[in-house]
Amino acid sequence: MPRPSPEPSRTPPAWPHCGHGTTPQDPVGCRGIHVPGHTACLAHTSGADFGAYLACLAPGADIDHRGTRLTEALLGALLSALRDPVTGRPRLGEARFGSAVVEGGASFGSVDFEGDASFGSAVFEGIAWFESAVFKANVSFGSATFRSTARFNFAAFEGDTRFVSTTFEGDARFGAAVFKGVAWFQSTTFEGDVSFGSAIIRGEASFVAASFTGVAWFASTTFCRDAWFGSAAFGGDVRFTATAFGGDARFWQAVFDRSVTLGPFVCAGQADFSGVVFSAPVTLWLAARRLVCRRTRWLSTADLRLRYATVNFAHAVFEYPLTIAAEADPFVGISGQPVAEQAFAAAADATVRMDSLRGVDAAHLVLADVDLSGCLLTGTVHLDQLRLEGACSFDTVPPRTHWTRWHPVRFTHRRALAEEHHWRAKRPTAVRGWNVAVLGAGHAGPAQLAPVYRALRKAFEDGKDGPGAADFYYGEMEMRRHDRTGASRAERGLLHGYWMLSGYGLRASRALGWLAGAMLVTLVLLMGFGLPQDSPKQEVTGLVPPGGGKVTLEIGKADPRNPTGDRFTGERFEKALNVTLTSVVFKASGQDLTTTGTYIEMASRVTEPVLLGLAVLAVRNRIKR
Repeated sequence: MPRPSPEPSRTPPAWPHCGHGTTPQDPVGCRGIHVPGHTACLAHTSGADFGAYLACLAPGADIDHRGTRLTEALLGALLSALRDPVTGRPRLGEARFGSAVVEGGASFGSVDFEGDASFGSAVFEGIAWFESAVFKANVSFGSATFRSTARFNFAAFEGDTRFVSTTFEGDARFGAAVFKGVAWFQSTTFEGDVSFGSAIIRGEASFVAASFTGVAWFASTTFCRDAWFGSAAFGGDVRFTATAFGGDARFWQAVFDRSVTLGPFVCAGQADFSGVVFSAPVTLWLAARRLVCRRTRWLSTADLRLRYATVNFAHAVFEYPLTIAAEADPFVGISGQPVAEQAFAAAADATVRMDSLRGVDAAHLVLADVDLSGCLLTGTVHLDQLRLEGACSFDTVPPRTHWTRWHPVRFTHRRALAEEHHWRAKRPTAVRGWNVAVLGAGHAGPAQLAPVYRALRKAFEDGKDGPGAADFYYGEMEMRRHDRTGASRAERGLLHGYWMLSGYGLRASRALGWLAGAMLVTLVLLMGFGLPQDSPKQEVTGLVPPGGGKVTLEIGKADPRNPTGDRFTGERFEKALNVTLTSVVFKASGQDLTTTGTYIEMASRVTEPVLLGLAVLAVRNRIKR
């Protein structure tokens, strides 16, 4: 139902106005501007004066009918006088209809506006037809009111277009319209359905603070440059199917009250949903270079299917399941055809990379097939409940052996967090291969990273991924070993020893190396000091008491002695090897040893089985599920 007209203003307009029909309630009267050469507006010019005015008009003439109340018949007569006999289309120069009131239908269809066109604060009480109209210069509908349907299908806007603070009380149709300049729709109110289906906007498009009460349809719309929807309110369903953004798509602090399907659409730049509130379920299918969702609020379930994008989810809020998944194959539109992705033709693959999850409660977050090598995770809550599906990858430590000062450094392959890279890259002894933090990444040290590694270890354990959990356990222990604020010197010393012996029980090669070294040392020591020169022989000693009697015999062995000659012979090697190998499994060799050899065997029976156990534990941690 049309809204009642507001009470007339008592302030006269800035132009010389007609003043017809003044009353005590309306002392200004008719606000229509004078027809050139007359003292009345077009609506109140009649007879010969009206005919003379129309007769002097020619196609391409400038017209000024600000504040005039135009009936459908009056508007038709005016446009007929401006019709080009060659093209059959009305052709206007500069057209000024500011504050005009058009009664009934306003038929500007197939009109050529060759100069600037101004409809600021105009009121269209019936259907407004601008289909196939051509605006060759700038056009403004600022603060205009469309009481019924407004049709701009196939219209061409070659200059800048302004619909600032315009109100569409009925449906608004911009199907297949072309905007070659900037299109401003700031603070525009769409109370009915709005459609920009197949429209092309070659300049920047601004819908900042616009209000969409009905369906907002941007199917197959092409935004050649940046599009701004900041603080827009979408009260109805929203469709951005097969939409293409040649620049950035910015939805800062927009509000979506109902279920929304965004996509599949392509954004050659950055899609920014920072501060947006999604009050209902969301489905987002997006191919973009970057997706930013800082402090975005998801008040219902959400499913994000992405391609190519680097995703920043810092401080986003969601209390329901939210999935971020990478799509390997191109999106398919409603027609069944793949959505064009020419903007990413040079991309090697469609990998989706997480940039930040700081400040996020990950209890309901599911990540599938995404790259977490550069993701910032410190400050993430409930990270141990994060679900990782498919092939989610992390960064790794620098490969190969590196030289630092006077000794070599070699890192065994393992997963590593981006923030560990940043921390190690800042150290004076850093080797090549650690990634330097980018601006805004902040600083996180071992004290902050140890809990992150611990939480991820538990997440991998809950997912039955033993090798993955082992990598994050190693990272946790590394951070504890380097933490000079939360760990005592004694604790760091123990951790350092544990690291050296077996890589925290995860490096079998290191434990086996130490085992081989310990066995070699034991072997050498036994050959040098542990084995006697000859096997001891039994001796019989008889005791004869004075006066004769019974003889008592004592049988004993001579104490083993080290040889005085060559100690490193093949026979002694075989005996020492036997003692060493049996010591690895806590077994006594039964070999005659010197006192020194006995202690050497006791030490080896303690150390070598422990090293063997650490090697077995490391192998198990790498293969278990």
